[in-house]
Amino acid sequence: MTQILPNSLVKLCAKTWRYLAGLFPLTLQGTITLLFTSWALSAYGYGAMDLVVFALAICGLSILICCLFCTVGFGIFMQRKIRREIANSSASLNNIEVEAGYPNETGFSLPAVSFFPLVRLFWKIIYPDEITTRTRLDTENQLREEIIPSRRCLSEHIVREFYVRDVLGLSQFSWRLEQAVSCKALPQVSAVKQLPILRSLTAEDGIPHNSGDPEGDRMEIRPYAPGDSVKNIMWKVYARNRQLNVRLPERSVFQSKRTLAFLLTSKHDEAAAAVARVALETGALGEDWAFGADGYESPVSDLPGALLAIAGSRNLDGHHDYGLDRFLGHAGNHGSAHCIVFAAAEKNPSLELLKSTISSYSGQFSLIMATDSLQEEQSPAWWKKYLLRRDTDARPLSHSTRRDLLHLLTEVGQQVESTLVVDRETGFSFDQYLRKV
Repeated sequence: MTQILPNSLVKLCAKTWRYLAGLFPLTLQGTITLLFTSWALSAYGYGAMDLVVFALAICGLSILICCLFCTVGFGIFMQRKIRREIANSSASLNNIEVEAGYPNETGFSLPAVSFFPLVRLFWKIIYPDEITTRTRLDTENQLREEIIPSRRCLSEHIVREFYVRDVLGLSQFSWRLEQAVSCKALPQVSAVKQLPILRSLTAEDGIPHNSGDPEGDRMEIRPYAPGDSVKNIMWKVYARNRQLNVRLPERSVFQSKRTLAFLLTSKHDEAAAAVARVALETGALGEDWAFGADGYESPVSDLPGALLAIAGSRNLDGHHDYGLDRFLGHAGNHGSAHCIVFAAAEKNPSLELLKSTISSYSGQFSLIMATDSLQEEQSPAWWKKYLLRRDTDARPLSHSTRRDLLHLLTEVGQQVESTLVVDRETGFSFDQYLRKV
């Protein structure tokens, strides 16, 4: 209770601050202009009777007030107009289904209004987060919305923040509108095209057992008895010694062809989600499989449901709890099932919990670790750190050095049947010793 109360209080204060900031019509540049011109008008325009400063200050204040009235008036007009547009078009809008990393049209558009001078309208999607929003003016004089999500997401509504700002940047009027439309963004697969090794992870022979089903090879030999099939009679032996013997299948536990797959979520799990998507879409899990993810522990065996679980595994309001134990409980304790775990190639709390799950589960596990960039550990020169500017937007979502990844594979790989490392940037796959597969 002591932790929930401060978090809720912080969220309430942040929401209140955003609301009050949206009501204040001046930007930082406009506030500085207002204070400076007021001081100049008071100190020099009236105090020293400087007519030049007086004229410049009056012109500055006039321009500021004109921009302020145009911005607020146009903002109130567009706010009501957009509310009507959303209310009228909410029934006709389709769900948004896009792929991360690519521009996609959402179907949302507004008529371009140009009879208000010195102001312009723009907006962006703030929920789900990490979505770049841009507008395009088409031939019908409509502002059409295009989005480029950087990460996967799943939401039943979207929240847009609209801005009306003058061309000089002195004043701004903003508001938020929520629209009940489903938005699903799948992770970008980049260069990952196929995962051929996943099929061999589940292709193993039967394990002999006395109480199992008769699914093994014909190994048992005994004399013929009434009711035995003539197909099982050893006719070559009968031709030599004139004795009817039959060869029967051994009693064994047949290795199930069912494959379980689960996605562990973490801070940099976008590459792991992309690899899981490729495995599902290319059929690398075989014919009989069940998939789950953190937050979606109920097993699904159809591709649309699995892709929905991948998109929704990223919690927009926090982080999902570790759910592999619940997934295995829902899937049934099949000792012969093979579980493939997709995870980010980095140390995170989920990998520590995975170790305890492996020790308490009787089935076999394979670990598929994914990264956005597998790099050699290099220390840049001192002059590069200060003189060369890094483009933070061009950085991958996650990267792993070979030394750290080898240490992690040694630590985790001892408890699993096999490990595989996939680099989403190049599409290459590596074994537990980081040799290319």
